[in-house]
Amino acid sequence: MAGRLTARVAGLALSTALVAALLVGCGAAAAPPAAPEIPAGDGSASTAPGPLAQAGGAGPSAAATTNVTAPTVNGNSGDLPAAAGNPEGNIRPILATKLLRVGPQRVSFLLEGPKSIIKAPEATVTTTFLGAPPSPPTSGGGKGGVGETRQAGFHIWPYKVRGAYSTELTFDRPGQWRLDITAVEGDFTGQGTVVVEVTPETGIPDIGNIPPRSETKTLGTVGSIEELTTDYTPDPELYQVSVAEAIADAKPTVVAFASPAFCTSPTCGPQVDTVSELRAAYPDQANYIHVEIYDNPVEIQGDLDKATLVEAVYEWQLTELDDWLNESWTFVLDPEGRIEHKFEGFVTLVELEEALQQVLSKS
Repeated sequence: MAGRLTARVAGLALSTALVAALLVGCGAAAAPPAAPEIPAGDGSASTAPGPLAQAGGAGPSAAATTNVTAPTVNGNSGDLPAAAGNPEGNIRPILATKLLRVGPQRVSFLLEGPKSIIKAPEATVTTTFLGAPPSPPTSGGGKGGVGETRQAGFHIWPYKVRGAYSTELTFDRPGQWRLDITAVEGDFTGQGTVVVEVTPETGIPDIGNIPPRSETKTLGTVGSIEELTTDYTPDPELYQVSVAEAIADAKPTVVAFASPAFCTSPTCGPQVDTVSELRAAYPDQANYIHVEIYDNPVEIQGDLDKATLVEAVYEWQLTELDDWLNESWTFVLDPEGRIEHKFEGFVTLVELEEALQQVLSKS
């Protein structure tokens, strides 16, 4: 791991500059793709820490923030600098999970305070349905609906500069929902609101389903690792088996769709590095796969006008979400090939390890 970190030092200055620029003023044009960030100690607590959590394993990169000055639908609006656009007592939710459907699911978000990212241990989330309730609801009805209140736990990101909150929310009907979020950090108590659109279902493979058996490329089917990934320091072990082979294998699988060299959105980070670190801690317990978003990384050379997408992106319907190219999707499959966990946007090492442990405990 030390060798990989050393090789990535050259990209640190550019990545840090990108983060700083996005923090100072939001709404500016997207910066050129930067080299992935250097992993750093995650520092997150785990209720059942495994070897990586106990050792303070590395997590994802820092992310930029986007202002929210008024309720918006599955996104964030406003382009004021944080200091000017966020008065005392207000916090801005920055959604990492934007594709929401009826039923229980993980929802992740960052919180921007008047001066910096909020890093309180927990935040309180209350959901309110904004439309006229159908009769009967689409599904469920007991756990979800108007007035569900949950605690979201904080997970620190590298450099301990920022982090994201995550919790499980249940939406029992489609339509617009409001999330009211409160966080207390020292003497500061902040509140923020964001409106989201919940759909009956999504086309992206969901929990409980066996995803498409994509014949993704591996080192055994192409000439070099440079043809498989835009990662500056790739881990060859993530390109040994195809998705189809992993689903057929009687082991759990962790598969990440991501483009390491083109990760510039507010909620993406070095997801591939995190999967690689998980693999190092549990090398024989699961299959680990990185699916590069782009089919021709050697030809791109920083120019996305030359890029073509891998077939698996279409098969898994990841194009359903706007601006999806800047986000990662990570899935944890059980030994039968069914999706047990799925994560939109960056998922920390601690969360990913807990997901894998849960699957392993059922094996």
